[in-house]
Amino acid sequence: MTNNVHFAPKMAHLDAPIKVGVVVFDDIIPFHLSVPCAVFEKAEREDGRACYQLMICATHAGPLRTNSGFSIVAEHELAMLAEADMVVVPSWSDPAVAPPPALLQALQQAAQRGAQIVGLCLGAFVLGAAGLLQQQRATTHWRWMSDFERLYPDVTIDRDVLYIDEGQIVTSAGTAASIDCCLHLVREQCGVDVANSVARMLVVPPHRQGGQAQYIEQPVYHSAGNDRFMSALSWATENLQQALTLDQLAERALMSRRSFNQTTGSCFSDWLVNQRLALAQRFLEKTDQPVELIAEKAGFSSPLMLRRHFKKNLNTSPLQYRKTFRGRV
Repeated sequence: MTNNVHFAPKMAHLDAPIKVGVVVFDDIIPFHLSVPCAVFEKAEREDGRACYQLMICATHAGPLRTNSGFSIVAEHELAMLAEADMVVVPSWSDPAVAPPPALLQALQQAAQRGAQIVGLCLGAFVLGAAGLLQQQRATTHWRWMSDFERLYPDVTIDRDVLYIDEGQIVTSAGTAASIDCCLHLVREQCGVDVANSVARMLVVPPHRQGGQAQYIEQPVYHSAGNDRFMSALSWATENLQQALTLDQLAERALMSRRSFNQTTGSCFSDWLVNQRLALAQRFLEKTDQPVELIAEKAGFSSPLMLRRHFKKNLNTSPLQYRKTFRGRV
């Protein structure tokens, strides 16, 4: 459906916020609706102007019931999606229930004119029903992946990711992964500083560990108190150019190797690589320094190792990353 459309993610310009059409429906889970609204609503430029303009759209404008015993009101009908730069389907009520033809047609028309289409959680089922995922990679909530594969066998489902960005089409895993996906979109469209600011406002990390190539900045640890573990992590992030070891950090935290490793939430070596990648990302985003110097400052043994980890963890190269994210507003 979208193969013949040239798609380039729209950037948030100073005088033109990105218009986002959020689809609502009966029996929607309020949390699923709140995710794109909260993330995009909090995305602001330094001067306080909004990066996004939200439009809540339904098959018929008016009150809709949620699955939590209260109602919400959709101010716009699906025709408003014709003005959207990005259309978000925040989950779906039941994978066994076919979306209404009017919704499928509205999504198809939006895709044909080049709008970005996002299916959060079970929203991937709606995109699949609209024919927008044919011959593409996608993901959805783990509990319903078998149903998805049965209904849409021509879609390559990925079980190990929080979200997948195929350019024009974006899908996410279940529930909280929708936050990761929306933060990724903010970063791609509005820049790293805006995305990190939104993450801080929502009190969530700008990046969660996962098996996917994510473009969201890794969390940098700082401690204002006496937490020795957090102090050790903070010290490590400020001294990444050194040859850091697990024994060295565990000793600083007054912890055993095993306890320190477990508390980081991942293998220490992986954590260390992720922190160095995060620092390299910031250098690439904010400076013109050559890759060779950035590799040294981030603590990589060579520029080749930096490139290898960018390819493995982010599925891109340092130069392509800089081209993608440098200078976005």
